[in-house]
Amino acid sequence: MRTITRSYRMRAYPNGAQRRLLERWFGASRWLWNTTLAIRSEAYHLYELNLTGVDLSRWLTQWKRTAGHEWLTAVPATCLTQCLRDQDAAFRNFFARRARYPRFKRRSAAASLRFQDAGTGWARGALSLPKLGSLKLAESLPKVERPDLVTLSRDAAGHYHVGFCAEVETSLLPITHRVVGVDVGLTHLATLSTGEKIRNPKRYHAHLKYLRQQQRCLARRQKGSRRRERQRRRVARAHAQVRQQRQYALHALTTRLVREFDLIFIEDLNVKAMARGLHARAIHDVAFSEVRRQLTYKSHWYGKILEPVDRWYPSSKTCSQCRHTLDVLRLDERQWTCPKCGTGHDRDINAARNLLAEGLRQLAGRDDRDLRVDAGDACPEGDLLVQVLAEEARSGHRNRACLEQVRFG
Repeated sequence: MRTITRSYRMRAYPNGAQRRLLERWFGASRWLWNTTLAIRSEAYHLYELNLTGVDLSRWLTQWKRTAGHEWLTAVPATCLTQCLRDQDAAFRNFFARRARYPRFKRRSAAASLRFQDAGTGWARGALSLPKLGSLKLAESLPKVERPDLVTLSRDAAGHYHVGFCAEVETSLLPITHRVVGVDVGLTHLATLSTGEKIRNPKRYHAHLKYLRQQQRCLARRQKGSRRRERQRRRVARAHAQVRQQRQYALHALTTRLVREFDLIFIEDLNVKAMARGLHARAIHDVAFSEVRRQLTYKSHWYGKILEPVDRWYPSSKTCSQCRHTLDVLRLDERQWTCPKCGTGHDRDINAARNLLAEGLRQLAGRDDRDLRVDAGDACPEGDLLVQVLAEEARSGHRNRACLEQVRFG
């Protein structure tokens, strides 16, 4: 068993009174963000003064005592404090060049609140937030310790979600003694070195006609009207449906790969540069980065190994049989024959097999690898009869007696 940090996100259904209360709290948090952001920007441009969230929290205390701002006291104090901390994190990311300069928030955009108390009913499966009461959830709470911080968010489609992180124990998946190379693409979501091709669902392309119609309808609505707001939510719900269907397909693929294979090799693609090219919409639809992100954390959770292959390796135009490399291979050539050995290749399957071979070569040259082996396979039967303990096998290190036999036997 190993301990990991896992995040949970589940749908919430506040009642009418709670929704009206949350709308006021979202508005107060948005006002605080925009006001403090304007103060910070003006203080730096005029006086070269760097204000922090601690400085502005003193301003917040004075605002609560000022006439006309009594509505700030109705919001849980921790929600407003967390808003200032989030703004500090946004500025840290900006100065570290991980994000753009913090922007002002709009009323129609998504909103969120962070609560530092999940209520005493967590042990019996009930979520109760300060000044809001018990919240109805779409599923039962997991059997984890009560989190220190709970985020209640509302997306652009008007759906509410609850998110939190917790330390959970997970067990390693059984070893399958199988390796695979995965070549992602636009025609097929993934092509395996075993010859299998997983179909690309292309959910955005399937909804594109409907989205265009609804977007044109939104453009004709008068700004600020109720009909425009209803149409905006209709468009947001359509995009949310596409996102959910895409996530379902990607989770099914990545979970299957992690369960069936011990070593997974993928290409280290520069997705950001690829998304600026001719097929940008299709690349965003297939979500190459999301495939790698899910494989990364699932491999870490369950004790599998994910190895990226150098992006400059010519996997598509290299023959997987004789290693002959073509000078030119156009994108529209899906089948080709090796001029040296005469082997016919499917472009994607050949690329997946080359990724597998190159990934094994890269992994064999590393000294910091952590290869998991079964207890009975740590020392091969027939050559060495020494058996390793399961704990040592799980750690990836061979038994010392086994190594001595290998060295001196």
